[in-house]
Amino acid sequence: MPLSTQSRLLRILENGEFIKVGSSKVLKTNVRIVTATNVKLKEAVDKRKFREDLYYRLNTVPIIVPPLRNRGEDISLLFRKFASDFSDKNNMDPVRLDEKAKILLSKYRFPGNIRELKNLTEQISILEIERTITEDLLQKYLPNNSNLPILNKINNHKEDENYNERDILYKILFDLKNDVNEMKKIIDNIISNDNISTSIADNTKEMLIEKDKTYDKKLIIDKNMDLDNKNQFQEVTEVINENESLSIELKEKELIIKALLKNKNKRKYAAKDLGISERTLYRKIKYYELEKDH
Repeated sequence: MPLSTQSRLLRILENGEFIKVGSSKVLKTNVRIVTATNVKLKEAVDKRKFREDLYYRLNTVPIIVPPLRNRGEDISLLFRKFASDFSDKNNMDPVRLDEKAKILLSKYRFPGNIRELKNLTEQISILEIERTITEDLLQKYLPNNSNLPILNKINNHKEDENYNERDILYKILFDLKNDVNEMKKIIDNIISNDNISTSIADNTKEMLIEKDKTYDKKLIIDKNMDLDNKNQFQEVTEVINENESLSIELKEKELIIKALLKNKNKRKYAAKDLGISERTLYRKIKYYELEKDH
C-alpha cells in the first residue's frame, strides 16, 4: 500500500470522514476495519515502508494465522469445502480425495497458501472425469519440487529496489509538514506570551540598530595607501546637502530623463531599465512634458 494511501486510511480511521474522488462533499462513516497481510509489518515499519501510527491504529486485536503448510489437518477439510462450493456453483458432482491422496496433499508445502489450494481444487474439478481422486491422479497436479524448503532471497539489495520514489517523497513531505506544524505551535506560544514577545522585539530592534550603524559607515581610500595596512582606512560620516531637493516627482523626472538618454530615446529599453511598463513610461513622459525635449 503506498504511503499516500496509508495517510488517507489513517485519516478516515481517526476522524471517520472521507471525500469521494471527484467530489468536494465530506462524508461520515463508522466502520470496523478487518485487514489481512502476509507481510511482516514490524519489519516494514522499520524500513519505513509502512506508517508506524497506522500500524498501531490497526493492530487492536491481532490474529496470527499460521501458513497452510503448518496446518496439515486443515488441508483436506479446505479441499472438501472448495470442491463443494465449486460443484454447487457449476451444477456438478464434487470431487473427493481417497486416504492416500489426503496424505500426499497434506505433505505439500503450498507456497501459494490458501489461494493455491483453492486453485488446485477447481483445476481438478474441471479437468478430471473421475470424482474420486487417487494418489496417482493428484500427483499430476503437484509440482515435483513441492517438498523442497522455501529459499530466502539471497540478494537483499533487491528489497531496496522495491522502494517507491513517490513513497519516499510523500514521507519527506509528511515530515516537513510535521516540522511546520511544530514551528507554528512554537510561534503561537511566543505570541501568546507578552514578556517573551517584548524581549524578542527589543532584541530585534537592537540588532537592527547595530546593523544600521555598521553599514552606514563609508570608507575613503587613498590611491597611494598600502592596502595591506588596514589601519590606514578612515571612517567618515555621510555629508548631506541641505539645499538638495528631495521631491519624489523631481527625482522620478530626473531618472526618466537619464534612462531616455542612456537608451538613446528608445522607450522600450528605458522602461525596462526603470522597472516599469512601456505604457506607464509614455504616461509619465506626457505628465512631465518631456516629449518636446526627447
